[in-house]
Amino acid sequence: MSAVASRALLLGLAMAGLAGCSSARIWPFGEEAPVQAAAPENATQYRCAGGKSFFLRMLADGDVWVILPERQVRLAKSGSTGRFASGATALQLAAGDADSSLEDGPNNPHNGCKPARRE
Repeated sequence: MSAVASRALLLGLAMAGLAGCSSARIWPFGEEAPVQAAAPENATQYRCAGGKSFFLRMLADGDVWVILPERQVRLAKSGSTGRFASGATALQLAAGDADSSLEDGPNNPHNGCKPARRE
C-alpha cells in the first residue's frame, strides 16, 4: 500500500471514530439543563396556552416588533384599539387581565396570552 493510500485510510478511520464520539454522553452530573435564550432587550415575554410564547417590543412610532422563536416581524398599528397587523400575522393586545392573541398564519395561533411576570 502506498504512503498516500495509508494516510487516506488512517484519516478516514480517525474521522469515523470521532464521529462516533459525538453521540456519546460523558457528562457525569446528570442531565444537562436546556439552554434558555436570554430575553431580548426592551421586550416583554407573553406566555400563551399550549406552552407557546413570544416576545413583544413596543416601538416609538406606535408599531410593535414581535419576536417568535423562528422569526421576527414588525406589525403596524391597525384601525382598532390594540390591534396590529402585517400580512397574515395579526396581534390583538387586550387591556387589563384579558387574554391577548397572536395569529401567525392559519396554522400557528397563540391564544390566551398574558405578559409573563418579571423575576
